[in-house]
Amino acid sequence: MALFVEVVKARGFRNAAEVLGVPNSTLSRRISGLEKAIGLRLLHRTTRKIELTEAGQLYFERCKRIVDEARLAHEQLGEMLAQPSGVLRASLPVDFAVTYLAPLIAEFAGLYPSITFDFDLTPRRVDLVSEPFDVAIRMGESDNSQLITCTLATLTPYLYASPGYLERSGEPARPADLPRHECLGILKAGSWTLLDGKRTVTVSVGGRFTLNNVGMIRRLATLNMGVILMPEEIVADDLASGKLQRIMRTWHGAPVPVYAITETRLLPAKTQRFIEFLRERLGR
Repeated sequence: MALFVEVVKARGFRNAAEVLGVPNSTLSRRISGLEKAIGLRLLHRTTRKIELTEAGQLYFERCKRIVDEARLAHEQLGEMLAQPSGVLRASLPVDFAVTYLAPLIAEFAGLYPSITFDFDLTPRRVDLVSEPFDVAIRMGESDNSQLITCTLATLTPYLYASPGYLERSGEPARPADLPRHECLGILKAGSWTLLDGKRTVTVSVGGRFTLNNVGMIRRLATLNMGVILMPEEIVADDLASGKLQRIMRTWHGAPVPVYAITETRLLPAKTQRFIEFLRERLGR
């Protein structure tokens, strides 16, 4: 049953054999034996891929939960004797991880020396079902209702610019001033929604740069290229060094959620402790 689940998750016998460390022929033979015992074909096999039959889809949905619960039961028993251990594979947002999460990760690593880490820093929406990640940390709205999300914190974006840019272009005093300024954002032409107490204003903003990387946006802002709207946690180093300063202090952007995504609620100890730790530290 566990081997069948791994074959489906890996989308093929060869990939599953590499993950499990068993010969491809052995794995195929074991799954064939399972199909014979059940009396139904579970997989359509081709030279390039496997596809679930109707019976296979039903069996996978039931088996996966059983296998996850069995694994979790073993790990929970193991916790009685030792600290959480193993490789924690996580996908992290690049700039938020480097600027803000790095010290927290170092603290967590010190608390759990038996855990090793495999981090992938990318804005890409990783597939937690088919890729070997235990958890993904993301900012913004979740776009997959099939996954399990846990809110870790809510960050508020503020407006920033460099002293050099403000000296050259002047400092905007209200939202209506922003269309006349270079505004650095993810979209070439778009809008920012700003809040001031009970007031909400949406202003059209734009600039000369089309960008899809938060780090590049932040870097260009320090090079006197425009105004940015970003959580303080991401620009903290530039604020401390004086490369950026906050402007229009009564205005801010809509709060941005930070959340952990997992494929299932049945989490191994290493993943559960990591999420709990981040929720405690980021939620302060």
